[in-house]
Amino acid sequence: MNEYKRLGDYIREVDVRNLRLETTNILGLSMTKQFRASTSNIVGVDLSKYKIVRKNVFAFDTMSVIRVHKVPIAINDTDSLIIVSPAYVTFECKNTDELDPKYLMMWFKRKEFDRYADFKSDAAVRGGYDWRELCETLIYIPSIERQREIVAEYETLSKRIYLNEQMISKLEETAQTLYRKMFVDGIDKENLPEGWRMGTLGDLAEINSGKTCNDKSDKKDDQYKYPVAGASGIIGFSSTYNFDEKLMTTGRVGTLGVVNRYHAKMYMADNVLVIRSKYYEYCYQLLKDLDYNDITKGGVQSLITQTDLKESAVIIPSKDCFNLFEKESSSIFSFIDGKKQENEKLTELQSLLLARMGR
Repeated sequence: MNEYKRLGDYIREVDVRNLRLETTNILGLSMTKQFRASTSNIVGVDLSKYKIVRKNVFAFDTMSVIRVHKVPIAINDTDSLIIVSPAYVTFECKNTDELDPKYLMMWFKRKEFDRYADFKSDAAVRGGYDWRELCETLIYIPSIERQREIVAEYETLSKRIYLNEQMISKLEETAQTLYRKMFVDGIDKENLPEGWRMGTLGDLAEINSGKTCNDKSDKKDDQYKYPVAGASGIIGFSSTYNFDEKLMTTGRVGTLGVVNRYHAKMYMADNVLVIRSKYYEYCYQLLKDLDYNDITKGGVQSLITQTDLKESAVIIPSKDCFNLFEKESSSIFSFIDGKKQENEKLTELQSLLLARMGR
């Protein structure tokens, strides 16, 4: 039996306006298919024209598909009211005993769905993947019991990922608390403990700039397998790498103040500063604690140079304090790395589950 069905037979548009100004909770859509804080200036905007998104209602941005090659779409899976731009399409499942909304959202997360929508956008006369195209899309709809089993499997993985993320956050707070207790709280820079001194970050670390990556892909495959690190994190993949050691990065231009840790074969892009140090854990906390406004050069885009960062004034504690902190913090981050690796495997399992939905 062919279980691929026309989606339009199972969904319907919902257009409920915020006429009574029930909420001011305006959200937009992210490329990760989640709701996000809106960046729109709403001063003087008539919020009564915005669309209400209740629980199990979807919002769909039809205008962005051809530009970002993904379908910006999300479901409100909370009990809170959301309002979205009047330009978005809002819709729901006609009968949740035939098509589970969570199952449908999983389908929308599939790479295959984004590729299909991108193809349709390129082929469309007007360009774009709109409500009409969405309704004509064929999706695999097994029995409602099987749908709910698939959703339960996915949510079990999501819960484990979430719990690991919570643990990672707590452990990072613990490491930062240890740093502040040992090197910040109660420390007088004018009267440092014996064996301590003031110095610069350049006394503790080697700092270089990344390089322009002319060989970058948005997708990872057998050829493009090395992550490319930008100012805010991983921005793509390359067929080559320019670093293979334990290091940190922070933004050189644009996004400033984000500090990332890496220990793999990677390509460091030209908008990051690369920091290497035998006092790795201490320098990591220094970078996170640094006031970047003090060393930022103005202009169209904020900018930090190698020299700016190297000359940043820092406390250089005694060797014994260094060693103690490095040992304690390394132990904490070793556990964090284990949890991050576990989440990578869980995310791979989620991707595999999504890929198998169409079989």
